[in-house]
Amino acid sequence: MKRMTPAGCCGAVLVAALTAALPGAAAAPGATGSFPAKPVRVVVPQATGGATDIQARLFAARMSQNLGQQFIVDNRAGGGAAGIIALTTVARAAPDGYTLLAVVPSFTFSPALHKNYPVDPIKDFAPVSWMTRAPYLLVVNAASPAKSVKDFIAHARAQREGILFGAGNLGSGTHLVTLWFLSAANVKAAYVPYRSVGLAMLDLTAGRIDATLANVLSAVSPVKAGKLRALGTSTALRSRILPDLPTIAEQGVPGYAASTFHGYAAPAGTPAAIVDKLSAEFARVVKSPGVAERLSDDGGEPIGSTPHEFRQFIASEILVWRKVVTDAGMRVE
Repeated sequence: MKRMTPAGCCGAVLVAALTAALPGAAAAPGATGSFPAKPVRVVVPQATGGATDIQARLFAARMSQNLGQQFIVDNRAGGGAAGIIALTTVARAAPDGYTLLAVVPSFTFSPALHKNYPVDPIKDFAPVSWMTRAPYLLVVNAASPAKSVKDFIAHARAQREGILFGAGNLGSGTHLVTLWFLSAANVKAAYVPYRSVGLAMLDLTAGRIDATLANVLSAVSPVKAGKLRALGTSTALRSRILPDLPTIAEQGVPGYAASTFHGYAAPAGTPAAIVDKLSAEFARVVKSPGVAERLSDDGGEPIGSTPHEFRQFIASEILVWRKVVTDAGMRVE
């Protein structure tokens, strides 16, 4: 299959249009005054204990120290993998900077998946900061004959009945990155959904499935323990904690570049001055001693972007996943 990342003038024009439409790009500046003058709520679209929740609590603790007001994590896991309850809670909140959304990949792909999605990531939110990025790892059982992505593709194509590829629930981020990889690599596979990627890796270790694409945070420990073998990383650049592991794109799947990420957004209409102040503080936190090292040790890349940079990233990701979903003929009702 041809490279699926949008290219050419049409894609560029659409990215520009999406970027221009994002709230906050031209918000009237105003004095931040004593902001924040009361606690700030950080709404997380996942349950406690997950990677997003852990990062949100790490950042919230540092923001509380730096700004002198509590940043309180509010877990709103309802609404399925799309995190609809969390998104609608923030979209409908007062645009004053006191309610923020922890943004995860579903923010950019869920609108393409759901027919009646209740919020618009372009119109209903003002991006604040893109905080981190981390790769997925293509992982197989340690006894697999595949020692590289090229080996894996050749082995999979040789299986008349195809292979079993397991990851998260249908419509999850790991499901979509898997669909993109299988299509781009021209590999036939039956997809086995799991409630969590951790469960998929247990079955992979036992030899009940052939491969998975897992967040580096979930996969790196069993890989380093020798229980599983990592064949490649999903991002355009190699992982800092696995620098000798080539990317999937390097190994015969050009243009494939997917990542999980963490960021923050405010309700549309939040004053630009407040957005800018929050963005600068988040960037300072994610690059601060202790935080940056901890993220890197877990396989994440600290970023700490400006609102404009996060705006552009969101727009480009929406285009990528819209194409992946459309090409796969997917729809989650």
